[in-house]
Amino acid sequence: MLYHNSVINGNIALMDQSGFPKIDTFIQPDEKERRYLIEKLNVDEHTLNSVQNPNETPRVELEKDHVSIILKYPHPGPGKDKFHFSINSIGIFIFSPGYVVFVFNEALPIARIHGSRDGTTEVLETSIDLFLRVLSQTIRRFDIHLKLIGTRKDELKKMISQPQKRDLTEMFNLREELIYAVDALRGNGHLIERIVPIAQKIGFSQENLERLKDYAIENQQFLEQAQLYSQVLADLMDTCRSVIGNNLNFIMKNMNALVLAISIPTFFTGLGGMSEFTLFTAPYLKWYVSYPLFFGFMTLFAFLIYRLLLRFYRS
Repeated sequence: MLYHNSVINGNIALMDQSGFPKIDTFIQPDEKERRYLIEKLNVDEHTLNSVQNPNETPRVELEKDHVSIILKYPHPGPGKDKFHFSINSIGIFIFSPGYVVFVFNEALPIARIHGSRDGTTEVLETSIDLFLRVLSQTIRRFDIHLKLIGTRKDELKKMISQPQKRDLTEMFNLREELIYAVDALRGNGHLIERIVPIAQKIGFSQENLERLKDYAIENQQFLEQAQLYSQVLADLMDTCRSVIGNNLNFIMKNMNALVLAISIPTFFTGLGGMSEFTLFTAPYLKWYVSYPLFFGFMTLFAFLIYRLLLRFYRS
């Protein structure tokens, strides 16, 4: 799907061609749109395929008439699952100071990506300004998701004394997402490092370059935060495994004690047999008295054995 946009008074205008610079946004381009990008705009087919691959490494490439940039960003989880996200790619093709093309892999509203930064009005005069705005908001999207993960991490930490299967599954999922986030943030950091030496060549002003360096620092901060959360979750998972292992050992000891406590009285019962017991007690006690007494004695005997075995296991 193709959207034509432009910048009017420093803001993105949808379906308006009267402003500057011009923006073309392709969302999940079909074959016709792919042919247009490749044949009319001379976008490298391999680069376009890389943009549509969520696992592609962020990079910048200098082409004959444009600059190709692949950027990674976090994509919210399905439905209302705000704690989970996946990593996706954005393709940014800067053709001139007045024309830029974006390629998205999902139906991401352009206004949401290109909205004003931190609720303030930000002047957009060139395609470089557009790229820097997208870069800054991409970095801040990581910040939002990392804060949500930090909140969920604290909640899971409180449940560590009695971990449930779903808690362990969520820890694993969060850790996996953080690994991908670390990879994406590291890749975006390398992308920024690659742009800095060639910034003036591709149209960056000194002010643009200073902003780019600021974003590099922010990206590094979020990378370190993601690495810290990943390590904390790994430690939590190890602790949960230890707690589960200890609980399992305790259960097995109780089961062993219970089996032995039942087996020993059963051995003595089977050794003489109930018929011999009846002959022995018949002259002195009625069966409806002797049998309950015998059952009570065996139960008390089994309980004492069970308690002694538990004390032995815990010593």
